[in-house]
Amino acid sequence: MATWIIDPSHSEVSFKVKHLVISTVTGKFSSFEGSLESAKDDFTDARISFSAQVESLSTGNDQRDGHLKSADFFDAENHPTLTFTSTAIAHKGGSDYVLTGDLTIRGTTKPVTLNVEFGGTQVDFYGNTVAGFEINGKINRQEYGLHWSAVTEAGGIVVSDEVKIHINAELIKK
Repeated sequence: MATWIIDPSHSEVSFKVKHLVISTVTGKFSSFEGSLESAKDDFTDARISFSAQVESLSTGNDQRDGHLKSADFFDAENHPTLTFTSTAIAHKGGSDYVLTGDLTIRGTTKPVTLNVEFGGTQVDFYGNTVAGFEINGKINRQEYGLHWSAVTEAGGIVVSDEVKIHINAELIKK
């Protein structure tokens, strides 16, 4: 069984959500960790765990970040971490996989399905074997208790319920 650990200096965890239905706001988590255990080189038996610290969330706007960390959204004070634990991974062909697992946000756990593109493995400058993955998916924030909502005077929705998840992960084989 090989253990792989996410390299945060070469990885990125982000999300995108529509604002006023016409533009997109991107947020990132800067503090996260994850691991993958697999006995197979094609990762079809992988067990994956991941967590991110809600306080590390940044959208590039301090006021918005404070609101997202508040009880209206993530409630960082009472739920400081979001987590993911895989339940299955299926190879769809070529570099494409489908990853399923349990995502916990704000104390609510729901199953989620993510699309994974395996970028391959390489030996880095230090002699470490590294693997690259690009992971994408969508969730409905309402299902995780992120219920805050508002409507503009013209009837437009301020924040979309759909949240797109995007992760670029480089993992180091231990």
